[in-house]
Amino acid sequence: MTDEHILYDAAVIGAGAAGLNAALTLGRARRSVLVIDAGQQRNAPARSMHNYLGHEGITPTEFLDIAGREVSRFGGERVTASVTAAARETETNFRLELDNGATVRARRLLLATGLVDELPDVPGIAERWARDVLHCPYCHGWEVRDQPIGVLATSAVGVEQALLWSQWSDRVTLLAHTGPVLDGTARKRLAARSVRVVEGEVRSLDVVDDRLTGVLLAGGQRVDLTRIVVAPRFTARVTGLDGLGLEVTDWEMFGQVAGSFVAAGPQGATSVAGVFAAGNVTSVTETAIGSAAAGLKAAAGLNLDLITEDTQRAMTV
Repeated sequence: MTDEHILYDAAVIGAGAAGLNAALTLGRARRSVLVIDAGQQRNAPARSMHNYLGHEGITPTEFLDIAGREVSRFGGERVTASVTAAARETETNFRLELDNGATVRARRLLLATGLVDELPDVPGIAERWARDVLHCPYCHGWEVRDQPIGVLATSAVGVEQALLWSQWSDRVTLLAHTGPVLDGTARKRLAARSVRVVEGEVRSLDVVDDRLTGVLLAGGQRVDLTRIVVAPRFTARVTGLDGLGLEVTDWEMFGQVAGSFVAAGPQGATSVAGVFAAGNVTSVTETAIGSAAAGLKAAAGLNLDLITEDTQRAMTV
């Protein structure tokens, strides 16, 4: 599968919704495609996926199993490995080195590597991520409707998150934590949506029988909660891809840098010729169904790019 003498039409780096839908599209376009799966799917800790029409409530594992079989049906190949180095080998193809010692050569690359959620440094947050600790109400809001939800403020985003989550529950509490001091306008906005404000820094989570029951503040106060909402820093996953010369752009929210992404056009073209990208690596707020759609568009753009090159080559023979 990873014989360096094989030249694939495309290597897809990443095997989430964006990468697998891109591979499916390319396979159906009769392209030879290799999916490089590092096993770092962002939604892996989640119990289920939501707002994905036709797959509502499916587990991430089941979704990936179905998608993987569909890719294989149309000739797509897959290898479990991480890219350790990537570079342009010739004017018309790229060379990838994998952590299993293999080398992959491909005419085009499609990056669907996703992003890394950098979580607030509070004991217990990372361990309960995507279970009791959430960030996206469109992914999990319905499942926690009407429950006591705490929004951990680490920036100005906290106020906006609290207002947003109040659509799903009238028991939302803004935990001031390390966020900026709230001015009068912010407090009026929160009060208008019946959002309670609790001052003080959160020191730890209170977990009983593997379930979140509340948080403990630095002053000793306990706040009863069943879910905590956080605002991670969303960082594009581009480890091992430095040799491509990609431009990684800061992503700003409410006037502050809250992450990074790889800029790409409507059909996934990046600033590097021959390199396309789709999914969360290009759009930090994208959900699974949007990432899948982006994978299709990027694959179509990549295929058209190959057709243009093939046509030009045929004209010069």
